[in-house]
This record gives sequence, structure tokens and C-alpha cells, in this order.
Amino acid sequence: MTQEISASRPGPAAPDRIAAVILGAGRGVRMKSRIPKVLHGIGNRPMVLYTLDAARAAGAETCVVVAGPEMGGVVGAVAPVPTVVQAEPRGTADAVRPARGIVGRDSDTVLILYGDTPLIRPQTLETAIVRRQEGGHAVVVLGFRPDDPGAYGRLVQDGSGALDAIVEARDATPEQRRIGLCNSGVMAVDGAVLFDLIDAVGCNNAKGEYYLTDIVGIARHGGRTCAVLEADAEELLGINSRAELADAERIFQQRMRLAAMDGGATLVDPDSVRFSFDTVLGQDVTVGPQVVFGPGVSVGDDVEIAGFCHIEGAAIASGASVGPFARLRPGAELQEGAKVGNFVEVKNAVLKPGAKANHLAYVGDADVGAGANIGAGTITCNYDGFRKARTVIGDGAFIGSNSALVAPVSIGERAIVGAGSTIDRDIEADALALTRSDLTAVPDGAARFRARKSAGTAEDANE
Repeated sequence: MTQEISASRPGPAAPDRIAAVILGAGRGVRMKSRIPKVLHGIGNRPMVLYTLDAARAAGAETCVVVAGPEMGGVVGAVAPVPTVVQAEPRGTADAVRPARGIVGRDSDTVLILYGDTPLIRPQTLETAIVRRQEGGHAVVVLGFRPDDPGAYGRLVQDGSGALDAIVEARDATPEQRRIGLCNSGVMAVDGAVLFDLIDAVGCNNAKGEYYLTDIVGIARHGGRTCAVLEADAEELLGINSRAELADAERIFQQRMRLAAMDGGATLVDPDSVRFSFDTVLGQDVTVGPQVVFGPGVSVGDDVEIAGFCHIEGAAIASGASVGPFARLRPGAELQEGAKVGNFVEVKNAVLKPGAKANHLAYVGDADVGAGANIGAGTITCNYDGFRKARTVIGDGAFIGSNSALVAPVSIGERAIVGAGSTIDRDIEADALALTRSDLTAVPDGAARFRARKSAGTAEDANE
């Protein structure tokens, strides 16, 4: 038995106030994971955060995430956004109920969103809100046309195009199954009647669940109108498996590549470059093939990043160059005109303007002065098995190839460290530091060695 919903539209307390309820209680059985589904990453970020961002960008002042029991990870990921718990998985309408205490009736429009639909754009939500407000509709449902409608619910419209009902695929007639317009589950609902509609939903169905889709029929029965807003199928992709997660990642990466190029960056081989959600590229940046940007990377203007680099948690200033085959780890900072070349790793270190580490070096926990040069094979020995220590290299210093700088140690300005040296104490400015054993050279020693070895080989062969 369903309760009647009044045809009159109660006036909202705040005419343009928007709220959002993000459903994220699903465990994602098909993901075969101990991690809640909405915490799986797109662009190195939990997917639920994209949905939250879209809601806020569309104007939602109040947001609440619905989680399942023992989903503390979801609570932590979305904080300080409040969370409520759906104690038992009894359907999507039941999942919305716990949000009543936060959303209330104060909102003009409440967006019902899903934490596993991370590709939805704020502009689409804004359009849905405007459609609901201007048409005075009880519900606006986002619809899409997948290549294979299959198991999706169908959106049944009347002769005028108004939404009449949402019919689950298993309950659809042959004629209804021919409808190509499908239900995404995303809705914009009149906040004044949302929870009246929810309370009227019953569970008289094969699964014994409370379906959010039923609110359309209930609203129509009560004399209210409902509408459909058709959106791009890519935006409404719901993620229920690892394959769908990979598909969403592909779409996300393509969006990021296009945004980077629209912003003035050159991607030599766009399809091979991987971005994170927060990657920032300046103008006239050139990125070679097979470059991976982890979280926390900012790149200034006029930077060259050659192919096969991995960069994470790093800041690269204007005019710097990186790679090929370089790795910048968290805390790496390349200032103006600094250069990191092939097979160089930088971690928690600053290379000041014009500093260079052109090849085959490890620079960790270090401050490298302006114009300093780090030779091939040089390492900063920053870890003694118990603690990390810092190396300071002064402006204009020259560190010869194959040197080991044992931290904590300081190399003065314009000092020179000879190739092959191990430096474990401070070197003053303008000093030349060498640590080498005396050279021993035996005249004709190599010739006698070869002769002796050759004779031994012949004797071995005659035995």
C-alpha cells in the first residue's frame, strides 16, 4: 500500500538551495575486493570524490555520503563531508532514508548521485537542476542510450515526452525493452517532497527491496510531473567490475590529455601519457611519450619532459628539463632552469636555478645550489639504516663522477669534489676535495700478466 503524494508543490524554505545525497554503501561484489567499491581509484583518487566534486561544483551546499556498515575508509576519504549508514542493503530508496536528518526539507532540489559514477560533469547536474526548477517537476531523471540496453531500466515517456515510469528490465514488456533510453539512477528531486516520496515506496517486488525508481510512479500518481534529461553515456558509466574501472580510467585519461593540450601543453604521444587528478601543466610544456604523472605534480611554463619519466609529488619550475628515463619522487623541487637527465632519481631534494644532474645519479634529501653540477654515478648517501640525513651542496659546486656524499655533509660554494671520492665531512668553499688511494703502476705488468695467463691456459690444455 503506497501513500498518496499531494499534487500541490510545497514551497521550499530556501528557493535555490541545492543538496546532494551520494550513495556509496555498495561493496562491489563483482570487484572481488576487500576495498569498498567507491574507494577504488580513478586518476589516483577514490572515485567517490569525483562525484562529490561534481555535486559541489553544481551548487550543492549540503552533501552527505551514504556508506555501509564497517566502511570507515569511506568515512575518512570523504571527511569533512558527513556520512550516514545504511545498516542493511535493502535497496536504493532505503539507502536515501538515512540522509533525512542532514538534508531535511530545506533544499529546493536534492541531487541523488552514486559514488561509483565518477565521470559525471557538473554542467550536466546544473542542467538537471534548472530543468527541475523551471518545470516545477517532482523528479528529473538522467537518461542515456547505451549500445546494449540489456539489463538497464527503461525510461517510459508519455505522448508529450514527460517521464511516466521507470521499468526494470526484468519487468519490462517486449515493447518496453525496445526502448533505447535507459535509467542512470541519477536524479534531481524536489526537496520539499523527496522524503514523502521515499516513505511511500514499498518493497512488493521479487527482491523485497525498496527501489528509488518507484518514486517516479508515486509522484505521477500524486499529480506531479516528472521529466527526463538525456546525457552522454560516458558520463553515466557506473563501475561494478575491474573492467569497467579500467574503462572509466581510459575516459578520465582522455579528458585530462585534452585539457592539457587545450591549456597549451604539447603531448608528443598523447595516448601514452598518464595523468593524476591534480596534475598541473603550464603553457608551452612538452611531454614526451610514456610519461607518468603521479599525484601532486605541478609543472611551470616552458618545461621539457622527455620520454619514459615517472614524476610524483614534485614541483618543476619554468625552463627546467627532465629526462628521459628520470624519476622524480615526492619532495623533489626543480627550480628555474634546473636539469635532471637520464636515469637520475631525485627524492625530497631541491635543485636550485641552473643546477644539473645530467645522468646516472641519486639525489635524495639534498639541497643543490644554483649552477651546481652533479656528475654521473654520484649518490647522496642519505640513510644509515636508522635515520635520514641531509646533504647541502653550495652554489656553483662541482661534484665529480662516481662520488659518494655521506650525509649529513655540506659542500661549500664553488668547491670541487674529485671523481671517485667518498666525502664524509664538510668541505669549505672553493676547496678541492679528493679521496683516492695512491696509484700503483707496474711497467710491463699487463704484458707479463697476459703471458703468464696464456702459458697457464696452454698447460691446462695439455693435461
